[in-house]
Amino acid sequence: MYSKNGESYFIVDAHVALWDARPENRRNIHGTQFIDCFYDYHRNLSPESEVWPYEDYLYQGGERLMTDLFTDGYVDHAIFQPAHLGEFYVNGFGQTEEAFALAQAHPDRLTYNHNWDPRNGEQGLVQLREDAKRFGLKGVKLYTAEWHGESRGWKLDDYWSYKYLEAAQELGIRNIHIHKGPTIRPLDRDAFDVADVDKAATDFTGLNFVIEHCGLPRLEDFCWIATQEPNVHAGLAVAMPFIHTRPKYFAQIIGELLYWLDEDRIQFSSDYAIWTPRWLVERFVDFQIPEDMTEYAPLTTDQKRKILGLNAAAMYDIEVPAELQLPREEPQAVAVA
Repeated sequence: MYSKNGESYFIVDAHVALWDARPENRRNIHGTQFIDCFYDYHRNLSPESEVWPYEDYLYQGGERLMTDLFTDGYVDHAIFQPAHLGEFYVNGFGQTEEAFALAQAHPDRLTYNHNWDPRNGEQGLVQLREDAKRFGLKGVKLYTAEWHGESRGWKLDDYWSYKYLEAAQELGIRNIHIHKGPTIRPLDRDAFDVADVDKAATDFTGLNFVIEHCGLPRLEDFCWIATQEPNVHAGLAVAMPFIHTRPKYFAQIIGELLYWLDEDRIQFSSDYAIWTPRWLVERFVDFQIPEDMTEYAPLTTDQKRKILGLNAAAMYDIEVPAELQLPREEPQAVAVA
């Protein structure tokens, strides 16, 4: 929990990871390119005081994650969103067993989401059913630009993708997080295009599509889709640190999202360990739309509460202490003529 000026906030970090990018886990040059690109994002968008040494960045481990998120970072609950990247890393990039064990040890603090790749066909569907049972999945994280043999990406509305989304609905996996944002070397930029979200969200109204990184740099395309599709949500991973380096750009991002989606479909994410949540939470609570950006309404404290945790808590059935909840709106009486 974070408190300031008499106001308290329940914090859900909706996008975190444990990864292993140490040299012994890299399959090829692309594993090096990927983690170096991550580090460039970290180094270039963080306050100087928050920049980690490169060697520390390659692997964090569970003990440091618990400290960075819960001891130092104000986080009340965090959700693992792992990427596999098996073409680049011997044992995968996101550390499934370590992350899941940590979530099992701290179920009040951590939720484990998994991943799938529809290009694995029927065999992958069998694995999905096993994973759903083993991990008790409520959500998954998908990487449409991930490489797979000769393939350098897939789309949400592909035939096999629909088979997996159908299985997800059947299995009760309702929250589909998708990386649709800035590219990461060596992945292809166009494979993260948001256009395929539109059709999938229309055809699977029982699923929540959380578009991580809110489609950046395609924010306008994302907003036009999300305003039509009420089951499309915006994840603020990667968008958040612009609050430091480009505050007016961040004001534009959050202003557009609030205009098109409203505050109920936006989720705070640090994208740990690219960034740590402490400074992001502090900056966001203090943040206000600049006065000269008059096309956007000021951010309210209740809007910040929803974005920082209450929205994700509702999606994942995370218990929020009564004193940190917002009052429920009473239904309006309908006048009878």
